[in-house]
Amino acid sequence: MKPNTQQLNDLTIQVRRDILRMVHAVNSGHPGGSLGCTEFMVALYQNLMDRKEGFDMDGIGEDLFFLSNGHISPVFYSVLARSGYFPVSELATFRLINSRLQGHPTTHDGLPGVRIASGSLGQGLSVAIGAAQAKKLNKCNHLVYSLHGDGELQEGQNWEAIMYAAAKKVDNIIATIDLNGKQIDGATDEVLPMGSIRAKFEAFDWDVLEIAEGNNIEAIIAGMTDAKSRTGKGKPVCVLLHTEMGHGVDFMMYSHAWHGKAPNNEQLASALSQNYTHGDSDY
Repeated sequence: MKPNTQQLNDLTIQVRRDILRMVHAVNSGHPGGSLGCTEFMVALYQNLMDRKEGFDMDGIGEDLFFLSNGHISPVFYSVLARSGYFPVSELATFRLINSRLQGHPTTHDGLPGVRIASGSLGQGLSVAIGAAQAKKLNKCNHLVYSLHGDGELQEGQNWEAIMYAAAKKVDNIIATIDLNGKQIDGATDEVLPMGSIRAKFEAFDWDVLEIAEGNNIEAIIAGMTDAKSRTGKGKPVCVLLHTEMGHGVDFMMYSHAWHGKAPNNEQLASALSQNYTHGDSDY
């Protein structure tokens, strides 16, 4: 039985707490984008995806997810752990030597839930499209989901993949773009303006929809349910998810400054106080 909206919101707060504590503990990591995508990742794994018990790399008979902007690993690890892929206590090993939870996800450590190494940006869509085509070959009717940063779209390989997916009618994929308008060096419009991302995807013959409230669980579920209804109709599907980097922590929002910076002790205490939950189960 799927969790209700209140349960999803409670889990979102818990995941935020995980992100903040993980990054603070090693004074390293990427809290901004992780916090901005928390609602999306919680909704994806707890409501939207059709997942099997356990984990295998073949992924036959279930939906698949590929994280392309791998630097937001804190939210990925937290959601995986809170969804039963590995013990929540393992979150305490984030970025430590010999940990399975490295700064960018890797496959050689055998961490359940991780399907590709995604430290180098711009490659995830190519992999996701390949997996989607494999599903077609295997007569598997499940979907492939992927998540990408908007700044990541400045990498050229994305556009080869976007062109390919439409040309080959890969219509069992939903690629979501975290459209927060920020990247490590500033606003995306200042670093390298990309114009209308929607117009670009549509010019490449993708079916595009937008979720204006990308930090609202109900809006995400409604928008992604719409996206799912558009699959299987000859076009790949793109979701433009409008989020706020650092969402849920007032001093991290509306700035690119927290893209890759850890909070100090006082900042952590403030951030956790803004994300208090009665049923918290911090690792």
